[in-house]
Amino acid sequence: MMNILVCVKQVPDTTEIRIDPEKNTLIREGVPSILNPFDGYALEAAARIKDKDPDTKIVVVSMGPSQANAVLKEALSIAADKAYLVSDRLFGGSDTLATSYILANAIKKIEETEGKFNAVFCGKQAIDGDTAQVGPEIGEHLGLPQVTYGLEVEAVEGALRVKKEVEDGAEIIEVKIPCVVTFTKPSFDPRYPTIKRKLAANRAKIDVLTAAELSEIDPEHCGLKGSPTRVKKTFVPPVKSGGMTIEAETGEEAAAKLVSILSEEHLI
Repeated sequence: MMNILVCVKQVPDTTEIRIDPEKNTLIREGVPSILNPFDGYALEAAARIKDKDPDTKIVVVSMGPSQANAVLKEALSIAADKAYLVSDRLFGGSDTLATSYILANAIKKIEETEGKFNAVFCGKQAIDGDTAQVGPEIGEHLGLPQVTYGLEVEAVEGALRVKKEVEDGAEIIEVKIPCVVTFTKPSFDPRYPTIKRKLAANRAKIDVLTAAELSEIDPEHCGLKGSPTRVKKTFVPPVKSGGMTIEAETGEEAAAKLVSILSEEHLI
């Protein structure tokens, strides 16, 4: 039997985000929130382990305001058995370092109820920040071995066998449990919720962990105070006009014309 924790995050649908041309900031009003796609791949990886071993338990956790309950219920409707929300004003404004510190402490607290986890699964990154830091940092805080860019995973005796994406393809790595694995997009799509699970998820009670429940947490390492990252400015790069179109019968002819033009301008 495997006991797996999956970290999930509620993120704005980046396909719907627009930029305020005057303030150069993201316009979030009216933008729907979704389950971070890479976290969906991590949940699917856990679900596939459970397909082979139905005794596997999947617990999901998210850090954020009460609205994040929506993605936790979505995770319950797909494959998870239990969900926890980590939420407190003290945690507001946390960067990746503070977030991973808080989540690592939350995982330890959840283990008091759910038992020791054999694995912690995360998406490789969140689409709203694209840092790819929180998963590996959780591994460091917990002192666990980790594998990043997982595509597929299977449980073997005392370990996980992970198919990992690399620059020129994929490789297979075995990592002893307990461990942390972060996931990228595999060759298949995650499963959909079922009606039965959706109804059960809507009735499910989601436990909330505040700073008071995480008694060992250091407030100096949380929120803005515990976040060394500072975003000074966000802006949209100016669109440059101009350019030219090269017409040719074949790609080789177009390439030759391009080289000739660049040579005349002394750019190559």
